[in-house]
Amino acid sequence: MEQTLPKMFRKVAEQHPEIVAQYYHGPDGNFIPVTYKDAYQNSLDFGAGLLALGIKRGDRIGLISDNRKEWFQSDMGLMAIGAIDVPRGSDAMPVDLEYILSFVECDTVIVENATQVKKILALKAKLPLVKRFIIFDSISDIEINACKNEGIEVLTFSEILEKGKEYRIANINSIENELDKGKRDDIAGIIFTSGTTGTPKGVMLSHGNFLTQLDELPERIMLNVGDKALLVLPVWHVFERLCEYVIVIQAGSLCYSKPVASILLADFQKINPHLMPAVPRVFEAVYDGIYRKMRKTGGIVNALFNFFVNIAELHCRIDRKLFRKTARFGNDYITLWWPVLVLPWLILYPLKLLGGPLVFNKIRVLLGKNFRAGISGGGAYPKAIDEFFWAVGINVVEGYGLTETSPVISVRPIPAPIFGTVGSAIRGVNIRVVDDNGNSLPQGKKGVLQVQGETVMKGYYKRNDLTEKVISSDGWLDTGDIAILTVNNEIKLLGRKKDTIVLRGGENIEPLPIEQKLQESRYINTAVVVGSCNGEDMRYLSALILPNEEDVKAFAEENNISFNSYESLLKNDAVQKLFENEIASLVGPKNGFKIFERVARFTFITKPFEVGKELSAKQEIMRYRISEIYKTEIASMY
Repeated sequence: MEQTLPKMFRKVAEQHPEIVAQYYHGPDGNFIPVTYKDAYQNSLDFGAGLLALGIKRGDRIGLISDNRKEWFQSDMGLMAIGAIDVPRGSDAMPVDLEYILSFVECDTVIVENATQVKKILALKAKLPLVKRFIIFDSISDIEINACKNEGIEVLTFSEILEKGKEYRIANINSIENELDKGKRDDIAGIIFTSGTTGTPKGVMLSHGNFLTQLDELPERIMLNVGDKALLVLPVWHVFERLCEYVIVIQAGSLCYSKPVASILLADFQKINPHLMPAVPRVFEAVYDGIYRKMRKTGGIVNALFNFFVNIAELHCRIDRKLFRKTARFGNDYITLWWPVLVLPWLILYPLKLLGGPLVFNKIRVLLGKNFRAGISGGGAYPKAIDEFFWAVGINVVEGYGLTETSPVISVRPIPAPIFGTVGSAIRGVNIRVVDDNGNSLPQGKKGVLQVQGETVMKGYYKRNDLTEKVISSDGWLDTGDIAILTVNNEIKLLGRKKDTIVLRGGENIEPLPIEQKLQESRYINTAVVVGSCNGEDMRYLSALILPNEEDVKAFAEENNISFNSYESLLKNDAVQKLFENEIASLVGPKNGFKIFERVARFTFITKPFEVGKELSAKQEIMRYRISEIYKTEIASMY
């Protein structure tokens, strides 16, 4: 294994110079290829251009952009000279940019477009150190003059490449020599957490943190040379970034798309990818879109769809039980189950096969001709969606990690996934589950997951106090996640320790499984379970419910319910009763929930959650914000 990420990139480019490294959208919407040789040379030119500007090893460079070919090339270039990237996406809130860029003292900021320029210019009084923009897209003369008036130099990505080429001619092997100086322990980037618990923290990640994962991940997430991966996530987030390194080390192709249904589905047909990393919400959107389309079609087509999906899901449950493809926490008495289940398994199998040409092939073809697997990360992957894709023959494997572990702790292997888990820890990572006193627990016992190994961060930038709170003296990182280990040491996640709800009776409840179950309803878009009000523990659970407006209106039409506005419809007795029944049916004993886990009351909210308000940048719910924003609605339920 090479010692730094640019050295790894160089090795791949030397071995596969003519293989396509990147595909990006051209002006006509078609994909344009960039070979490994050209992408690598662009990276060297960019790095040399930075040297020409006086940027040196250890300098921290802001990188505010969404995923695109220039991001990867410029990032590899700046890391090649030993500079440190400080990335964030184009949807970053001004308050976050102000905090991050000032905290790490950036004087050079690489930005995607004019929008980011304007955002940072508005903060200039609070960012006195910023003196240079490097811009991927062109901006107007008016905006350039505005920058100059603030004492900020403006250069384009292309201009940096030209400066780099001139610098390399005048200083032979200068950039190559800088690249060779890189060490495994050097800081590659400072990635700020998404702020689900408050102020973002700057996680210092070394080249070694990333490279450790590339030892085994290609065995679990396999690609052949030239295989394509469709990329829809913000690359500033560590999950997408690591996925790209997994693709590059196998000489795969990075294909840039967007998580917009019309663009994404069209790109599946154009590029025929083999792989797609995505957050759970992307897979949820695909799942919801399929079911919505079937309901609109109606009739015999919808009936056949539901019949074959139910058959396939049942067969898959039996198959996973018989062949030990599901989480096991003790003796599963498999020899007793075989005589009971083998006959249903045999009977259902032909029906499941028949569902292929009649139903499932039509779903799979939406993902192109070559699709091998999706990788779900950055949040909890709902069980119902997991079961659906498994049943229809679309392999989606769930991974798990933290920014602080750069990020991968575990992932289900594509060849042999175990349902209900996020896989076992990868090589180079040790895991244990501990109780509240820090004592290790055996397999099958619930506790907090801790991690030790070469993927664990160097620490929080300028915050040794926070680092010491999460990493013990012997190197164990407290993930804050509640987990249980299977008999084969796969990890099953149960929720976040900080999210645990404690009722007045002393019952400890994890809200995530309840929320995921509620969101299986076609009528519930988002559910947030609460158990406290104004900081005081309550006697029962309640929920904020964001209904699926389209399906609620369809229910009204089917039942001849007239209404003046959507808000008035939600107050209708029949709609209220519909949701009461849905909630009671989903969260009850038949689905494994205890009596104190039932949702006693609910209230509707009608505004979808927004990134930067209720959601973090990776679209996780920020519960502390929910408590503040909806304190009136929560109080009304108690």
